[in-house]
Amino acid sequence: MRAVAYRAPGPIAGAQVLADVDLPTPVPTGRDLLVEVRAISVNPVDTKVRKSTPPSQDEWKVLGWDAAGVVVGVGADVSRFKPGDEVYYAGDITRPGANCEFHLVDERIVGRKPQSLDWAGAAALPLTTITAWEALFDRLDVKRPVPGASSILIIGAAGGVGSIAVQLARQLTDLTVIGTASRPETRTWTMELGAHHVLDHSQPLSDEIARLKLGVPGFVLSTTHTDQHLPEIVKLIAPQGRLALIDDPQVLDIVPFKRKSVSTHWEFMFARSMHQTADILQQAALLDEVSRLVDAGALKTTIAENFGPITAENLTRAHALIESGKARGKIVLEGFAAA
Repeated sequence: MRAVAYRAPGPIAGAQVLADVDLPTPVPTGRDLLVEVRAISVNPVDTKVRKSTPPSQDEWKVLGWDAAGVVVGVGADVSRFKPGDEVYYAGDITRPGANCEFHLVDERIVGRKPQSLDWAGAAALPLTTITAWEALFDRLDVKRPVPGASSILIIGAAGGVGSIAVQLARQLTDLTVIGTASRPETRTWTMELGAHHVLDHSQPLSDEIARLKLGVPGFVLSTTHTDQHLPEIVKLIAPQGRLALIDDPQVLDIVPFKRKSVSTHWEFMFARSMHQTADILQQAALLDEVSRLVDAGALKTTIAENFGPITAENLTRAHALIESGKARGKIVLEGFAAA
């Protein structure tokens, strides 16, 4: 089968790291589905793994943790799907990724593709949607109010996770949704997704919040540069508020939150699959519910750009754009070039 992979980690600039390769088609066993991949999307995790993680000796490492496709084979213990079913999912970071023609994935983390979306639109959603949903409803527990605080601040609202978090918070809660974005095009994007207000995160956020005269937010979801924003978050968050973050600051000093009894939560959407948690099936249920909401018109895909076929050249372009920090929404690749 065709795939895009690498043999040695490295920077995306300069010598080509990603390569078009031919690999054996995997065989499903147990609870695995064999999915014919129709579209994939690219996430920051792809770039982080590519820069830091070598494959096993003399092997190729395939990235990609967002896919939409058709089930073409099932393991003996599969009960939820059959060949011909259209699915979408984010996969498992401990296993080979989906930048390939055929991919194995545990049925318990797979959802049924939204019928109203094409392959590219569906592939844009899984990883960021799971991350945003778990951050909002499992970690921040936004349905449980913070006394006297009725808004949520989403830092980096135009990015992949922010783009769907804004929609989920607007559609599924009564909170006032405040997003942050620093460029005109990303501010417009965030407003179109449903934010009530958009602030400039290049300015002191506590001043920006005060300017709105809405009171202090009870919830903060930080998707990027949390270490840089932390002093401002300490100032602006409500007493007994809740903070969730998804990025990887080298140091996170949460001592200043003690005086406000602020709880801090880290969201990592691969935790359930990585540790085979007792509630792993929740990710499938989550994706099925999101599929229903998309088909009902409550949520929309966050695809921003389609880079064409799944090739090393196009994936290299996508990695470079993500690493530039200027991407909005999701970058999608669709299909394989003719052999």
